[in-house]
Amino acid sequence: MMTAHWTEAAARAAEIAAGWQREAGPGGAVVLFDREGVREAFAGGLASIQHDLPFTPRTANRFASISKHVLAVALLREAVPLDAPLGRWLPELPAPLAEVPLVRALDMTGGLPDMMEAFWQQGVPFTATLSADEVHALACRFPALSAPPGTEMAYSNTGWRLAQRVLEKVTGKPYGETVAALSGELDLAFRLPYDGAEIVPGLATGYWRDGDNWRRGHYGFHFSASGGIAGSAADLAGWFSGLLAGRGPLAGMLERLTEPRHFADGSESVYRLGLVCSRLGRFDVVGHGGSLTGYRNHVLTAPELGVGVVVLTNREEEALWPALTVLAALLGEKLPVAAEAPTGLFASEEGPFWAELASDSISFMGGYERLVSDGEDGLRSLPAYLDIRLRRDGADRLTGPIGGVQRSLRRVPADTPLDARLVGCWRDPHFGTEIAIRPDGTALWPWPLDGAVTRLTPLPNGRAVADLMHGPWRARPCLWLDGAGRLRVAGHRARILQMDRIG
Repeated sequence: MMTAHWTEAAARAAEIAAGWQREAGPGGAVVLFDREGVREAFAGGLASIQHDLPFTPRTANRFASISKHVLAVALLREAVPLDAPLGRWLPELPAPLAEVPLVRALDMTGGLPDMMEAFWQQGVPFTATLSADEVHALACRFPALSAPPGTEMAYSNTGWRLAQRVLEKVTGKPYGETVAALSGELDLAFRLPYDGAEIVPGLATGYWRDGDNWRRGHYGFHFSASGGIAGSAADLAGWFSGLLAGRGPLAGMLERLTEPRHFADGSESVYRLGLVCSRLGRFDVVGHGGSLTGYRNHVLTAPELGVGVVVLTNREEEALWPALTVLAALLGEKLPVAAEAPTGLFASEEGPFWAELASDSISFMGGYERLVSDGEDGLRSLPAYLDIRLRRDGADRLTGPIGGVQRSLRRVPADTPLDARLVGCWRDPHFGTEIAIRPDGTALWPWPLDGAVTRLTPLPNGRAVADLMHGPWRARPCLWLDGAGRLRVAGHRARILQMDRIG
């Protein structure tokens, strides 16, 4: 009989919390739960460095993207037809977006360009204060999708922002009221603040490390169903306990949220309706992560055993691995073996697809995932968001599916020069965005004041990767010449800028 190992899991959770406490910086909470509710809770570090306030299991924190599946629950409860196109409710959307089925907007296979990345590529930093209507106005100007619906899983918050508008049209009330009512049915206190200026009582301050110092995080876009809910680790554990038990408004919801989703070719995606399905040893695992500037969180559950763990922090550090170590102890399973990946820069033969590998992690088109061994001489992501499975094909090539698409990536020679065809001034006629690529291997990127200069990393065949830092976050869009002689700008989450040469 399979049983939970509470003592071992509690010891690991206490160890994580004690590390935060010893450091006397930002902290977090680790909460273990089962179908009946919270079983163990540990916390350490500070919710507010400037006020010397401790982080506790009852401290309010930003859930970030763990918020997503709550909207899916609300949509299912309202019997909103998920197969209907977005344009049924949002006729103001341009044709490519209006035709995307709502369910593909939710399972990340809709090809919808991510709002924040699309703004950033045009020189608007994520710290810019933008209202819901201002962000939505950009979606109404998108000229295309990043990929045909159903062909690829690419993480994007846009579908969830649009789905929130759909729900508000159906219910006739702000989504924040729906969130409060849903959690209230379980005697929990979720809250959806609409921007960073809205006061949330007791909210932990988010921090990121700048060298030896901690700095407060700031996020300017309005908060939405894509990642805006605030609440405590204990409340989040109570919610997932209810999800595992099918309690109250969550009756039958876990099965509906995790129902298999498929790509257009029939293959299965690990990303479902705001939850990621994976496996640890003998157990199916369901969970999701969340990241906002200064906040990193993860929740993992094992539905078969009816147990799980929440890791909620106000520090810009990975939360998936700590959560996985606790869950592994709880299930009595071994942790995945760290990968021994070939390190360096790799790229496809053409197009904007590239990856940079460390021995135990991969950045695919700017998106980070931890890599582990698949037990058969291959590599796989855990995954936090993106499902990646790669095998070595010779000394300098990696092949395998990334987000449901078969990729072949070849090592980029270290002496690859910048393709002279990239040099010049380029302008997107739709948005008016301009980028100047210089002979010295730098590019002037649109940015407030006089622009930002980025050093380019050349790739073969008319391509180069830019590198833009803003606070703790890093954007690495690929610049590439398409077959029509236009300069395209592409990240994993947004690939719609198409630029003509103007000089």
